[in-house]
Amino acid sequence: MRDAEKTVGNMIDKEKNIFVGSVDAEGFPNIKAMLQTRKREGIKHIYLSTNTSSRVSQFLKNNRACLYVCNTRFFKGVMLRGTMEILTDSTSKEMIWQEGDTMYYPEGVTDPDYCVLKFTAFSGRYYSGFKSEDFTIE
Repeated sequence: MRDAEKTVGNMIDKEKNIFVGSVDAEGFPNIKAMLQTRKREGIKHIYLSTNTSSRVSQFLKNNRACLYVCNTRFFKGVMLRGTMEILTDSTSKEMIWQEGDTMYYPEGVTDPDYCVLKFTAFSGRYYSGFKSEDFTIE
């Protein structure tokens, strides 16, 4: 895919929701809709905020994951494949903390129910114009 980083990066930045795929303890896929990405480093590293009490512990047993972003108006989508880390250190939490997050995490940036998901992508598949294209992420 020509200039995957720019095309995919723009989609990630514009869409309000992102879907996260994980594998549960029984080997079944799980999909979770999440709020917009908080930070990204190209399309290789993508950071999301979530509750520690949500099913993030799945990633401790199996760190394989995928992210899916779609634009329903233009019927375009991208799926990224990679691994997920759960970050609970104060530096990571402060890095993506936003004003208003106390709505979700009442105790603030130190709330034990607040964590950062760091997704590291290695490949993807982009759909647009009735065709799909695979690409690798360096």
